[in-house]
Amino acid sequence: MLDELLLVATSTHLVGVYFSNHKNGPKLPRDWKLDPAHPILRQAGSELREYLEGKRTSFSVPISYNGTDFQNEIWKQIASIPFGATVTYSELAQRVGVPAAIRAAGTATGRNPLSIIVPCHRVVGKNGGRGGYVGGLNRKKRLLNNETNNAKFTLTTKVSP
Repeated sequence: MLDELLLVATSTHLVGVYFSNHKNGPKLPRDWKLDPAHPILRQAGSELREYLEGKRTSFSVPISYNGTDFQNEIWKQIASIPFGATVTYSELAQRVGVPAAIRAAGTATGRNPLSIIVPCHRVVGKNGGRGGYVGGLNRKKRLLNNETNNAKFTLTTKVSP
C-alpha cells in the first residue's frame, strides 16, 4: 500500500518513519546499523502493519522527536488528532496559539519525522482539499481512505424508563 518505510530508532524510542522517497528523510551515515531485531523497530513495524490492516487506531510505541519549539508544538497537536478525523492547517496554527502562522504550520507538518505515527496525513487544506503530503498525495489519500473505511462507529440507544 505505501511502499517501503525506513524506521529509525534510538535504543529507547522511535525517532523516524520515512517513505522511500521522503524529501526530508535522513542521510544514512555509513556507521548506522540495520537491526531488524531491535525491539523498538519490531514494535513499530508490528503496530504499523496492524494500523494498515485496520486492526489498530492508535500507536503505543515510544516516540521522540527533536524539532524547534514551534515544530514540537505542531507535532504534539497532530498527534492528538483522533483516528478518522482531520483538521486544517489554519486550525493547527490556532491550536498552538499562532493563528496567523498557517504556512509555518504547514512547513512544520511537512517536516514531521514520524509519518503515520504522528498522523500528518490528517491535516488538510482549508476547503477540505488534501493539501500537501511529504509522502505524496496518493499516499495521503490511501491513508485517509484506510481510516475512513476502518473507522469504528458506536451506536448509542436510549430506552425510555
